[in-house]
Amino acid sequence: MALKLLPSAPRAGRQLVSQLFKQQCRPFSAAPQMRSDALAVHRNKPHNNPAIEFKFNAQNLALIDEILKRYPPQYKKAAVMPLLDLGQRQHGFTSISVMNEVARILEMPPMRVYEVATFYSMYNREPVGKYFVQVCTTTPCQLGGCGSDKIVKAISDHLGITPGHTTDDNLFTFIEVECLGACVNAPMIQINDDYYEDLTPESVVSLLTALKESATAAEAGKTVKVPAPGPLSGRKSCENSAGLTNLHNPTWSPEMVRTDGEI
Repeated sequence: MALKLLPSAPRAGRQLVSQLFKQQCRPFSAAPQMRSDALAVHRNKPHNNPAIEFKFNAQNLALIDEILKRYPPQYKKAAVMPLLDLGQRQHGFTSISVMNEVARILEMPPMRVYEVATFYSMYNREPVGKYFVQVCTTTPCQLGGCGSDKIVKAISDHLGITPGHTTDDNLFTFIEVECLGACVNAPMIQINDDYYEDLTPESVVSLLTALKESATAAEAGKTVKVPAPGPLSGRKSCENSAGLTNLHNPTWSPEMVRTDGEI
């Protein structure tokens, strides 16, 4: 029996040694590699390069002082997100110069600021139009009301651009985004800081027309009425479309007592 096993012993040993010294290579992800560098890489452009100086104005410097008071001095780098937001609002977009200035103020490596700015989608790495139109196309808006597909088509047809582009007059930038948290009033869009909800193709076109007329009238010193943010269907909030069906009674509070003698 031993003689039968001996010939196979050297072969088994060689196999064991080869397995021990075999280089183990395993990819981090099974998904195909994505070569796009639109978000993670900066390349200097005439409108976005470190040579363009950026400094916060006096009003924003005062706001920065107030923001930094919320954090212990040794943790002031935690204010990177609100400072990037201030820089974007002042400059129009989050340029490399804005990020470098935030890094200087917070005394943190610029790369740490770049990491934040390229991770969160609310920081625009490129200039956007006067009205930044973000259309929610997640499932609730796809299914709610007329559906977000019709809203996207109405905006594209009216502005003459597809998502990810800006109109020639630099008034509108149009993109698709994930859920914005107003599912109950779907479909909806965000324009700059405002939500417009319960949309139809007709109402969104009327809204965009009013915004364009407002921008043109402002240059001439006139004013144009623009629909107020919120539902454009007549609802005040997110109540039932048939009207308020509950919460008709007064709200209970510690000062109120029951009159049936139970308490």
